[in-house]
Amino acid sequence: MVYYSTGSLAYRFQGGNTWYYASKHIFILFLGIAIIYFTHKLKYIYYSRISQILLYISVPLLLITMFVGVNINSAERWIEIPGIGISFQTSDLAKLALITYLARVLHKNQQDNKTYKEIFFPVIFPVLIVCGLIVKVNFSTAALIFGTCMVLLFIGRISIKHILATIGLAVGAFIIFVMIVVVVAPDNNRVQTWKNRVKAWQGDEQTQNGSDQESNYQSSLSKAAIVSGGIVGNYFSGKSENPLPPQSSSDFMYATLVKELGLIGGIVTIFLYLLLFYRSIRIAVKCESTFGMLLVIGCSISLIFQAFSNMGVAVGIFPVTGQPLPYLSMGGTSLWFTSISIGIILSVSKEVYDKEPAGEEVATSNH
Repeated sequence: MVYYSTGSLAYRFQGGNTWYYASKHIFILFLGIAIIYFTHKLKYIYYSRISQILLYISVPLLLITMFVGVNINSAERWIEIPGIGISFQTSDLAKLALITYLARVLHKNQQDNKTYKEIFFPVIFPVLIVCGLIVKVNFSTAALIFGTCMVLLFIGRISIKHILATIGLAVGAFIIFVMIVVVVAPDNNRVQTWKNRVKAWQGDEQTQNGSDQESNYQSSLSKAAIVSGGIVGNYFSGKSENPLPPQSSSDFMYATLVKELGLIGGIVTIFLYLLLFYRSIRIAVKCESTFGMLLVIGCSISLIFQAFSNMGVAVGIFPVTGQPLPYLSMGGTSLWFTSISIGIILSVSKEVYDKEPAGEEVATSNH
């Protein structure tokens, strides 16, 4: 899929070398598999301490990205590592750090009847800070991280009223932020982009311009590609009627997949993500440690939310965002962070099944 969807990029930027992006993706993918292996060898309990360090590192990196981030695809979401020329989205690191940190804090604060004031600084404040620093440059990522954190809070036995209070606080802060930006900088690109993308999603094409026209153009091509895939797809029929969206190897990878493998391929892909989620829940249920359970649920829900966000954009359920399809979109450093999440899940799994007596899994499955 990556090879097929990067043909136009190869002719535009690599002199027609169609294997350039595919070979790069293979290298990143195999390195990601190595990351999974070494990450899963580390006992998951160590991630409790590591999460604190990563969170302390993430917040300054998010601030740096906000002011001097590298602009890629009209968004300053990346930061470049000096000397080696590798850039990565600091939000990927912050997401992983926040999930593991929340799992740690919720594990240590399982007592009932805590007041909102008692849980605000250790639990709620880090969520609001991280999401607040991300939302300016990447609203969709901030929303997905916030949603994942709310699920973790619910599973971590934070009361519903405190969760609703947090959601209300976040929504209120976001509205105030947008109002301030509109008053102080009415021509701010990000706010205009959010506004126009929502209008385009609702079918209002008169307000679109610049990058918003491109977003709507990509969305239209994505739907056309999905329709042309039919039941079995173009890969087996040999047809190739409609062009692919410009971001077909990343943000619209699901459209590429359905065009080539049809409705059957699209359904199988959804099933595989749900299978990953089901297996993760099985691991979480068997885990005796609250920290391990929350860690698995946080990492898996984050991946599932991202996957269904990408698929929802491709079929027009959600406005255009910038979320890649985990493990299927063309590889980058985000794939390595996804690999770390998978490695953490496997680390918990290893502990769970190593302690389980032989034959218990079979007996549990039969029961």
